[in-house]
Amino acid sequence: MARLGASFVRTSVMGEGSVPPLIEQLVKRYAQDVYRYAYRLTGSAADAEDLTQETFLAAVKNIHQLANPESARSWLFTIARNQFLVRHRRGRGTVVRPLGDQAEEIMVLESGDSDEVDGELIQNALNALSDEQRVILLMFYFEEASYREIAEQLGIPIGTVMSRLSRAKEALRKKVLAATRQDSDL
Repeated sequence: MARLGASFVRTSVMGEGSVPPLIEQLVKRYAQDVYRYAYRLTGSAADAEDLTQETFLAAVKNIHQLANPESARSWLFTIARNQFLVRHRRGRGTVVRPLGDQAEEIMVLESGDSDEVDGELIQNALNALSDEQRVILLMFYFEEASYREIAEQLGIPIGTVMSRLSRAKEALRKKVLAATRQDSDL
């Protein structure tokens, strides 16, 4: 977090001197990860800071749902994703720009299509996807969630995860190819 330190998040979430040990440990360990993920979702430092704070506030309220502390990172990402989707549906969010500098990590083109893909081009293609497609791609590529984990978190069968992910990758590939062709025509 560029300007947002873990102590700022702790103070914002719980107030000065009232941080339970488990929450303090979660904030110290995962505040940076949650912020980076929030930034990928929102594309804005200010919105990412807000989403990070909202995530930890929700975590405080729902700490009893954290059955296994070893899965805390995934649990916090799920909270952040859900908070983002609620915000986005209410129209409070900004234009979605989930990837930032890591856009090139998504390999959507067949090996013969292009050697390099502009990160901004992929970003724009991702922005054009539905929330469902964008979220499943983020979960798979950036949260590095398995099919099983995605299925559990979204409450859908593994086969549905596989087909949605396949359709999302294909939709992204088509949008990137169309934009690439459009750029080369200019």
